[in-house]
Amino acid sequence: MTSRAAFSRSRILMARYDVSPHLVKWWKNVKPDDGQITRHLSPFEQHPVAPWFKTWPRKIMDRAPHYIFYLGGSLSLAYYTVIWGDAADAAEKFEHRY
Repeated sequence: MTSRAAFSRSRILMARYDVSPHLVKWWKNVKPDDGQITRHLSPFEQHPVAPWFKTWPRKIMDRAPHYIFYLGGSLSLAYYTVIWGDAADAAEKFEHRY
């Protein structure tokens, strides 16, 4: 009996059972990691935006007085520009009527 025939029946005992049977060939050379972190907290479990949702009303109230001049000024400038443009267009149409 050759050595190949002697060890042919022990191959079943040496098979990996921690992976699916169709992936045994893929994972046959993978060695277990010593000291490497293999488990971690999923990004879906970390809730990175949740603290922002808890504090945004207070932050808006703290920052609003500083930025209300710029926001209010630009919105009022745009509003009055539209009113002036409509009035100028109406005056030009009135001037060129039949």
